[in-house]
Amino acid sequence: MFVDSNRPTAVPQGPKDAQLRDAAVALEASFLSEMLKHSGLDGLSGSFGGSTGETQFASLLRDEQAHQMAKAGGIGLAEKLFHALKEQQDG
Repeated sequence: MFVDSNRPTAVPQGPKDAQLRDAAVALEASFLSEMLKHSGLDGLSGSFGGSTGETQFASLLRDEQAHQMAKAGGIGLAEKLFHALKEQQDG
């Protein structure tokens, strides 16, 4: 059986764990959004005439894509952050 190491392994036990996980996912999403921005893979350049609105739309789309990636396991950063925050909180 294949186990995806990027998938969350610990189910939050209470509201504080859920808050920690949400914060970790938000941080990974922010990181992924910046990586996507600088990679040039947004694919929207010029699609809508290159206006200011296009830039804003591209930013919102990129942020949502990054958030969905992080929620799905992303690159595993959120999981590592969650465990580090959990240890700090419990310790």
